[in-house]
Amino acid sequence: MDRLLTLPPVPSPADGTHPLQPRIDARAAAALMTADGVSNLSRRGFLGFGAGALVLGALLPAMPARAQAASATASAAAVKPGSRVPAFLVIGRDNGVTLLSPFVEGGQGISTGMAQIVGEELDVDPRRFTVECAPPGPDYAVINGLRMTGGSFSTRSSYPLMRRLGATARDMMIRAAAATMAVEPQSLSTEDGFVVHAASGRRLSYGELAPAALALPPRDDVALRDPAVFRYIRQPMARLDVRAKSTGKAVYAIDQKLDGMLYAAVQHAPNQGTEPTAIANKAEAAAMPGVHSVHTLPGAVAVAADSWWRARKAVEALSVSWSAPAATGLDTVAADYASDGLLAALKASTEAGIPAETAGDAATAVAGAAKVIEAEYQAPYLAHGQLEPPSSMARFNPDGTLELWAPNQMPELFQSVAAQAAGLSPDKVILHSPMLGGFFGRHFLYGSSNPFLQAIQLAKATGRPVKVLWSREEEFRMDALRPLSYTRFRAAIGADGRPTAIQARTVGEGPLGRWFGAVFKDPVDSSAVEGITEKPYAIPNRAMEYVKVPHPVTIAFWRSVGHSMNDFFYEGFLDEIADAGGQDPYALRMELLKDKPRHRKLLETVATMSGGWKRGPYEVDGTRRARGISMASPFGSETATIAEVSVRNGETQVHTVWVAFDPGSIVNPAIVRSQVESAVALGLSATLFEELVYKDGVRQSHNFDDYPILSRSSMPTVHVEIVESGAPMGGVGEPGLPGVPPAVVNAVAALTGRRIRSLPLAKTRIEV
Repeated sequence: MDRLLTLPPVPSPADGTHPLQPRIDARAAAALMTADGVSNLSRRGFLGFGAGALVLGALLPAMPARAQAASATASAAAVKPGSRVPAFLVIGRDNGVTLLSPFVEGGQGISTGMAQIVGEELDVDPRRFTVECAPPGPDYAVINGLRMTGGSFSTRSSYPLMRRLGATARDMMIRAAAATMAVEPQSLSTEDGFVVHAASGRRLSYGELAPAALALPPRDDVALRDPAVFRYIRQPMARLDVRAKSTGKAVYAIDQKLDGMLYAAVQHAPNQGTEPTAIANKAEAAAMPGVHSVHTLPGAVAVAADSWWRARKAVEALSVSWSAPAATGLDTVAADYASDGLLAALKASTEAGIPAETAGDAATAVAGAAKVIEAEYQAPYLAHGQLEPPSSMARFNPDGTLELWAPNQMPELFQSVAAQAAGLSPDKVILHSPMLGGFFGRHFLYGSSNPFLQAIQLAKATGRPVKVLWSREEEFRMDALRPLSYTRFRAAIGADGRPTAIQARTVGEGPLGRWFGAVFKDPVDSSAVEGITEKPYAIPNRAMEYVKVPHPVTIAFWRSVGHSMNDFFYEGFLDEIADAGGQDPYALRMELLKDKPRHRKLLETVATMSGGWKRGPYEVDGTRRARGISMASPFGSETATIAEVSVRNGETQVHTVWVAFDPGSIVNPAIVRSQVESAVALGLSATLFEELVYKDGVRQSHNFDDYPILSRSSMPTVHVEIVESGAPMGGVGEPGLPGVPPAVVNAVAALTGRRIRSLPLAKTRIEV
């Protein structure tokens, strides 16, 4: 075999983007999103604010879950969602229950939540469930005909479906048992996986009944359990994956192994958009111990070897010449590109903005105001910085199929793109979606943050199964970033000190427009302005506008997306409005929310949690402290946050964070609290420390030594109180983050009198 291989590029999309960073072209996206006849999918619907058609699933005959999954993959392409009794539950003759979940487990606890919902109606203790991610197929397209794990939407999008799934399966079990026992169905009850005939004392397990139950048509009118008698839903049940994770038995993508597998390490181009032109020492690297072959890839070079360490040592030893960076353009980074230069361009933009939200007459209100204030807010590029490094594994099987193990949040999309890259039809791609080591949008895209296309190319070139694993340095070089963002505000303040108008000009680009702009024709990218528009405050005159300025770097979704910076911008400026009008920020919010009882309840709750609102400064054990407050309305939920801070040696110390959280209704309060706490931690990390800088066309962060994140010593005490308002169920995983940056910065302003409008705080020395 030739040990010095050059790989052909994967097919490039029609818009000419880098082949390893493709965006969804209009035709592909339309096909994905209308495969079941659902069309006109809106931005809001895509992100999880609109309900889709509910897919009905019930029982399958007893067989190994993975065998069933493969069978479902082969047959699903011809099936429309809801047209059959499909692949959600497997009940074995041993009475074991396997749930094939539409969603990917990535630490958010979705497997446990799904088991609780289905188990409640099926009458099986959720702790007896085994939950696996379902294979690609239209049976699992439960969100407007689309399947994804993201947008804090998994539970709320599928809650009615999964309840009905459990209830339908239970009803089929009862009817099958009635026929077997020759009794009336009304005389039967169920008890943790058994159908019971109380009069005779007879019991039949679900496992015994499954074959007969499957032969029955599902009923459309099954009754759901009264929430007043829930036993599992709304209970703080321990997560199903805790033991496996704490004993090292949980299997992630990086743990996967195949017989005859090669390991591949990659060295990417230093400047995005450049290509390898020559490798001076290719032969020497190919002769290193354990090396199988040296390859060139689009925008990278790779080495395949018999161990990853040997592959990494060899690829790092390569002396590569790269093409010169082209002029800055979309997905091409020029040699002189710098993030501070882009920020200057965003600030200097004079292009007319597109209205993102309009109410009243803001211009007239500003012109006649007693006082007008202005401010500019900005936030930097951020990496995902997850514990699990990117990896993927590919194998071409003798039957002509491609088998792929790829961390992802959209199985059908990844299957489709993999098929295109391999020159196969999607039904020839067997996709495994392993447990993820975190989400935050990194596995949502199929571009630069995931090496599965490289794994496909290398497996095809070598004729062997290949696992590609990026070093931490390559991850930081290639990770798709939260976009650098900028907003300019102006507010009019009346003689009574209250705002009469607010204007905002947001300049930049959001990930939704970047990746799905060909589908969503709205010129305003909601992911760029969310958290600035549709705020609950009663400010009568509003004029929010958006100016699109594309980033040359690859941007992506990040935990809480646009809310992660925009709520910082808006809530920070709202405190400035309060100060300029001589108002207390808590009292002003209460006044502006006088007709919003749900939001007022949250403010009152968080104030009570913290022992009563006090802004400060004040003394605690000889330390001068202050508090800041904020609100946020992300992903269908509502939050109110208070942070208490001090300053020591010029650095901000966050002592306590209180969060009142209203997701409408919940499934597992323990998971809700843990998700809010983790969101607080990530929000604090971004507020205090995180920033990725470009200089001379190259990222300046290479690993966690030069990309600091929140340490244990910087983690404050966090208190979370869940307030169930009864509103439609909202998201949980992301909403706890957006309120943290403004609460902290507002507290710093109260303590020091200094308003900081640019993150992270670590780059600014703060004096009391």
